[in-house]
Amino acid sequence: MKRTWMVVAGCLWLAACSKTRPDAAPEKASRQESGLISMELAAQKRVGLEIAPAMRVLLDEYLQVTGTVQPVNSRVGQVRSMARGRVLDVLAKVGDRVRAGQELARIDNLDAGELTAQMFSARAELQRLKVLQAGQARQVERNRKLAEIGAAPKKDYEQSRAEQQAMEESARSQEGVISGIGARLRRFGRTDADPNAPVVTAATAPFDGIVTKAVVAPGEVVDAGTELFTVADLSRVWVQAEAYEKDLGRIRLGQPAIIRVDTYPDQTISGQVTYISDALDPQTRTAKVRCEVANANLRLKLDMFATVQLPTTFSRRALAVPVGAIQQLDGKTVVFVRRAETQFETREIRPGKTVNGQVEVLTGLRDGENVVIAGSFHLKSIVAGKNLGEE
Repeated sequence: MKRTWMVVAGCLWLAACSKTRPDAAPEKASRQESGLISMELAAQKRVGLEIAPAMRVLLDEYLQVTGTVQPVNSRVGQVRSMARGRVLDVLAKVGDRVRAGQELARIDNLDAGELTAQMFSARAELQRLKVLQAGQARQVERNRKLAEIGAAPKKDYEQSRAEQQAMEESARSQEGVISGIGARLRRFGRTDADPNAPVVTAATAPFDGIVTKAVVAPGEVVDAGTELFTVADLSRVWVQAEAYEKDLGRIRLGQPAIIRVDTYPDQTISGQVTYISDALDPQTRTAKVRCEVANANLRLKLDMFATVQLPTTFSRRALAVPVGAIQQLDGKTVVFVRRAETQFETREIRPGKTVNGQVEVLTGLRDGENVVIAGSFHLKSIVAGKNLGEE
């Protein structure tokens, strides 16, 4: 009898267990369907959680390329020696800011010294010809009078007249030689003809700018045409960038450009696209894109790295959230929406374009819903950990 009661009690206990187990499953399922995640305020502060409402913004798409600052070709001048000579003084060095006409070097002009000597010789020859010309004029007049009275043959008069004309032509030719020598001397800044005066020629800056190259030293002997300095006017510069082949259709000549450099991270500089290369680099499949930029205050330095943003044709107002709000969870794109101060909901969305750090939201969110924009990875880790534990 006692044994019978024990069997009955065991059966009743098993029946009670079989009823309690199914009740636990629905409770677990309801927690999964809610998709709510809890995080205390102190924990939110510790992980740096930031909340902001999803809102409609104007999405203007920009193509971003990188480049370097270069001088404008037409604003770079090479200062060369005008003549053969010896460098006396170098008055400028690399990095100096110079004005148009400012002396950069002084040169003992050997060519000008030789021209001065030639000038004196040419003038002496002209004087000799004028003396001969005066004597010949008297001889012509005498022969004319003798021929008129029959005291001398007429051919003597004609011959003396021809010699007079030849002397006049020689004198005019010599005056041309003197004029040419004088013009060459004036190009050297020489206005007198004293052979004992020092002939010093100055190499001057062609325009306002900065000396970017200096390849001359005092005492050096240079020839005519030798490069001495390079001066660059940096009041306007180029930002030379490269764009990939696939992006060229989004760039057009004359469009505005926004320039940024690491030296001034919080400032933007306006420019304009003035050149798009007609040929691609076969190795990189890129084309050169040149932007011209005003640089009156000389903030942009040569060879400085720059980021160029070029506006494209894409522009529309749309609901968007920052890139930091987007997470990938189980192959889905999700954001975390705050439902209460310590509760967050996992919300699947369909993203559109990403423009300037903003992701367009096509479906899944409403305007004004509070979304986690920073620290969302920690909420994703909690969800992933729960899913892993359940499995």
